[in-house]
Amino acid sequence: MAEDNADDNGSRDQSGPRQDGPTGPPRVPDRRADGGASRYLRPGDTPLNLAGRVLRSRWRALNDRLGRDFMRRTLRIGVSARIYHPEPGAVGLRSKNLQYLEESIAQWVMSRDVLVFMVPTVNTNGLLHPSNITLRHYARHLDGLVLQGGADVAPTTYAESPTRPEWSGDRARDVYELELLHEFVEAGKPVLGICRGCQLINVAFGGTLYQDVATDLPASLPHVHDDYDAHRHAIVFPPGSSLGKMFPDQRRPVVNSIHHQAVKDLGRDIMVEAMSDPDGVVEAIRYQRAPFVMGLQWHPEFHRAKGTELLDCTPVLDAFLRAARETRL
Repeated sequence: MAEDNADDNGSRDQSGPRQDGPTGPPRVPDRRADGGASRYLRPGDTPLNLAGRVLRSRWRALNDRLGRDFMRRTLRIGVSARIYHPEPGAVGLRSKNLQYLEESIAQWVMSRDVLVFMVPTVNTNGLLHPSNITLRHYARHLDGLVLQGGADVAPTTYAESPTRPEWSGDRARDVYELELLHEFVEAGKPVLGICRGCQLINVAFGGTLYQDVATDLPASLPHVHDDYDAHRHAIVFPPGSSLGKMFPDQRRPVVNSIHHQAVKDLGRDIMVEAMSDPDGVVEAIRYQRAPFVMGLQWHPEFHRAKGTELLDCTPVLDAFLRAARETRL
């Protein structure tokens, strides 16, 4: 058997690989087009125009992918902070500056599947933790801004003195939010102001406020009540109002009313979007020299989506988010 194996090995070594020839198996015929080119290529194709088609195909694929990624990228919306100032003589947490947002406003914005970020105040001269971050950086990297409700706008912010001590407002928050508002407007980003935010937008462009509706407009409806968000009244949309176009079937919708201040003299390029009925107190405004800067005096975050008792303000939120999508970098 060893000899047989040796003979076999020697035979294989001597014979080498099988060669095709007259006595071997036939070669597979070459069925390519004349000149060796594949038959699926276009007649007269050259390497140059083939390379051009390949590059155009790659560009279309890349463009489609970028478009899909752009549309799928989640919007990032900033919400201004409410500020809790230290109480005199307080200890512990109450002795510190606190910044927070009301849960309902965050939940309302997030209901359209966007990310919400509270924008804190900044202090480039901080003694403990100095930073070079400014509010301009937030305006650059976020897609839109919501100014939430809260403390009164200080009368000193619109060059008046408070007629009562309790109406002195929050000047520190005014300064922070005015800078934040102008940074977003200059960056071309949309802004939606809620309650105090509506009043701040008017003041930011030179307008003034009624310090107290009941005092300054004694014939008006009650606009604030212990019922808080359960207190409500009807509104109407003036001709040409963009809100009227959003709600074409709503002639006299009902909104909540939780404010004792209100827009008085309109700021530059500010137009009225809604008024309470029948007293005519301004309930919504819009700044006309920007893609989307709107203020609502009521709190849409307290209105139920698809509700019928109070105006469903989802169309306002959607318009704000569309503007954020259209103006993002």
